[in-house]
Amino acid sequence: METEEIQLAPSPRGPRGARTKRVRGIIFLKDVAALGCTAFGGPQAHMAMMLRLLVDKRRYLTAAELLELTALCQILPGPTSTQTITAIGFRLGGPNLAYLTVLVWMLPAVTLMTLAGLTISYLDKDQVAHVVQYVQPIAVGFVAYSAYKISEKVIHTKTSVALMVAASMLAYRFQLPSVLPLLLIAGGVVTTFRYRKMPVLEKKQPLRIEWANFALWLAVLVGAAVLGHYTRLLPVRLFENFYRNGSLVFGGGQVLAPLLFAEFVEFKHYLSTQEFLSGLGLVQAMPGPNFSFASYIGALAMRQEGGGIGSQILGAVVAAAGIFMPGTLLIFFLIRFWDQLKQYRVVKASLEGINAVSAGLVCAATFLLYHPLPDTPVNLALVAATFLVLLWDKFPSYVIVLAGLVAGIIF
Repeated sequence: METEEIQLAPSPRGPRGARTKRVRGIIFLKDVAALGCTAFGGPQAHMAMMLRLLVDKRRYLTAAELLELTALCQILPGPTSTQTITAIGFRLGGPNLAYLTVLVWMLPAVTLMTLAGLTISYLDKDQVAHVVQYVQPIAVGFVAYSAYKISEKVIHTKTSVALMVAASMLAYRFQLPSVLPLLLIAGGVVTTFRYRKMPVLEKKQPLRIEWANFALWLAVLVGAAVLGHYTRLLPVRLFENFYRNGSLVFGGGQVLAPLLFAEFVEFKHYLSTQEFLSGLGLVQAMPGPNFSFASYIGALAMRQEGGGIGSQILGAVVAAAGIFMPGTLLIFFLIRFWDQLKQYRVVKASLEGINAVSAGLVCAATFLLYHPLPDTPVNLALVAATFLVLLWDKFPSYVIVLAGLVAGIIF
């Protein structure tokens, strides 16, 4: 009878723990949805908003952990912001929460860009630009705040200061996608030599690499190419085209744009140059990942099928799936053994340099993102005001962004 009581008694880590984890997952998805609807300004601004909401407010992870994940994702091909927030979801709730995270994160931007693809002929580009005129300087303010907070939390040694300054200067001078992963690797190598100062762990978990997601990534890459070649179905070929681009591009949406232009405009003529540039301008004004541009191209590419709106929506869906899937599979592959890999002193020592370089890249991004804007007192004031309001920490990020949109509509 005593044995039966032990078996029937609920474990304190059983139903209650599962319920707590489920509630935390729901709250996290609500936060992801808020970011997906208000995170304007590209990966650097996205990280600033993640730092404020997911680190400072919710404490899902530390600033150093966010930097580590971001640096890891910058070394991989694919959309950095999407991979970073997916990795956070994976850590909090495993694969199921991670899959929901990427869907919730990309859905607002993909929906908006799909609608843009369906209605491109009716959009007034000048009016759209007028509405979002104040959002870009606000996004720069977010990046400046991120640079300040990150530097405050991860820069503690003279070596870190030197690496941060050097990285910011080099990233500002050489604005090439290939420079970013090289700087991160170089920063890690510099501090690796200090590994003897790291504490020795008595017990290390054995390094176990699960190859399933890597094998799946490769299988889909090869399988989609073969299937597209033999079926000649446009949706299948679109999926393969975007999956291939998502597997090979480093550096984010800015690097993706010229590749997509060469393939879909100059070579395949799925859309005109004007349509491409209009969509490229629109995606800069959208919240969420810039890779949502693929859904816009997919919708326009399917016009030649003659299936109407349904056919174009199918094109947008397969294009979005193709562009986001490779990066998701690759981060699923690496995140499973990343914590085990950090147990090694050499790897742990390298994180100081990687974090310092990451902070430097964010500092450089503040100036790089400001330069394309008109150098007016209004824009400069908006950057400064956004920075100060974020320091004051009284208003949610989305309120600041929505205020900028309302100002663009009124003035």
